[in-house]
Amino acid sequence: MGDSKEGSVEKESVDFNDYVVIKEGEAEIIMHRNNEVFFNKAQVNNRDMSIAVLRTFINKRQEEHEAFLSKKAKVNKFEGKSDAVASENVLVRVEPETTNGVHDGDAHELKPEDASCSTIVEPSNNVGGKAHRELKPPRVLEALSASGLRALRYAREIEGIGQVIALDNDKACVEACRRNIKFNGSVACSKVESDLADARVYMLTHPKEFDVVDLDPYGTPSIFLDSAVQSVVDGGMLMCTATDMAVLCGGNAEVCYSKYGSIPLRAKYCHEMALRILLASIESHANRYKRYIVPVLSVRIDFYIRVFVRIYSSASVMKETPLKLSYVYQCVGCDSFHLQPLGRTISKNNNVKYYPGYGPVVPQECTDCGKKFNMGGPIWSAPIHDQEWVTSILSDVKSMKDRYPAYDRIVALLTTISEELPDVPLFLCLHNLCGTLKCTSPSAVIFRSAVLNAGYRISGTHASPLGLKTDAPMSVVWDIMRCWVKNHPVKPQPADQSGTVILSKEPELQANFTRAVASLSKAQAKKIARFLPNPERHWGPKVRAGRQITSKHVSLLGAEAINGSANHEGEEPDAKRKKVDNNASDS
Repeated sequence: MGDSKEGSVEKESVDFNDYVVIKEGEAEIIMHRNNEVFFNKAQVNNRDMSIAVLRTFINKRQEEHEAFLSKKAKVNKFEGKSDAVASENVLVRVEPETTNGVHDGDAHELKPEDASCSTIVEPSNNVGGKAHRELKPPRVLEALSASGLRALRYAREIEGIGQVIALDNDKACVEACRRNIKFNGSVACSKVESDLADARVYMLTHPKEFDVVDLDPYGTPSIFLDSAVQSVVDGGMLMCTATDMAVLCGGNAEVCYSKYGSIPLRAKYCHEMALRILLASIESHANRYKRYIVPVLSVRIDFYIRVFVRIYSSASVMKETPLKLSYVYQCVGCDSFHLQPLGRTISKNNNVKYYPGYGPVVPQECTDCGKKFNMGGPIWSAPIHDQEWVTSILSDVKSMKDRYPAYDRIVALLTTISEELPDVPLFLCLHNLCGTLKCTSPSAVIFRSAVLNAGYRISGTHASPLGLKTDAPMSVVWDIMRCWVKNHPVKPQPADQSGTVILSKEPELQANFTRAVASLSKAQAKKIARFLPNPERHWGPKVRAGRQITSKHVSLLGAEAINGSANHEGEEPDAKRKKVDNNASDS
């Protein structure tokens, strides 16, 4: 996709003493040297992942469309109707047969105002006496565009994409975006449109008009979620980033509740819990409009989290939301945690009744160490990835290696995700278990083998190199550790210590530490890199556009990028940076 003559002329007219050209993928932008518009090159991973997911979404959308036409043709053939008559039938919405193992219900009739729906096809001109239907290219809304780099990459790099609307409510950002659109030539000019508008108002006034809505704010996305879930068509996709990790990871629980409606817990699984809090919040906003979400990919990258969810409308399926949410009980003394589902169902005579979940799942004191519990949530406890999607995305990325600037990082991330246990919320940290018992740590392979030999499943997690997901109950996990300590004795500890209480009990399960065949994942066995170091120093969040960075800020931001601490990860170094507005994004 070369630049047009207009683009070339525009390039020649730029005074490069004041601007610098930044190239990423097939897009180029010109940025003012005074940082007038926010740009964060660390978000290249975010943009590459989004492009990979969008490519898969377009392919899946086409497959669903063809399946719909095939199913419709069979129905019409059975009923004796011609294709021409079929084109006049009531349009229906296509939904996947199952959503995380839950039936999605029947198709629903669509109203006339839903004519822009991604799964709706309109009859074209009759050819050979038959009405042919076409699928319109997907429309994309980038709600917080800043420099417009993300929108430009979508337009120039994704085949089959339709119009891309880039919004911002800052005049400097809109001017920069329009300048960059011209700078990228005719392809960008024909597909990308930049508008000055408040994203919340724009999305509210354009209900069910966009196949894809991309939210990538500077901080929390909470103020945009209500309007965003209304702007996506049935079967469309919402892509959402949150960088306020200090809030989501338990640094300010009361602030997290005010923004997301959940209480976070400070634990090793805090980053995955952050993902699940964000998903629960999006689901809550969608439910208000008889809609629900289906996560296809949820990732923790660097200093932020990003989720990709499809949105559907169904009052009946919406009732199943409590089955997908849980509270978390975390012991304050040891690493034991337990999930309390919000709801349950009872089937009787082909009817499903919905009831509150049974509880409590834990006593007042931890059965392992005798300490109290902290309670967090509610969180999304259903799967956060669709493994079929993950496989498709990974395959697509590998087939286009040269088109992804952050290829190594996103392949490593997707490879790790593809090996996660999809139905196990949160995870344990082996080093934390050993820290509680004050014992030497077994290797991950030995611990994995013991779990597998006990008849349970175990895997890694993309959210932490040391994290382990398993469906083994905590009683089994502690029995394995008791058996390990018997072979590797520890020094005597005070009687009131959690580790002492745990080790004072005899194990009911005799652990088998013989190495199991599946103790290493396929990626580990092939020595495929799964967790890569940052490409450069201070790789992390940047200051807001127009602000000067001090040496104090540099040291703080560098620590964030290197340590990935939940205390300040993705958060600003002073109170001013906690204020989130609508005029800057990580694009």
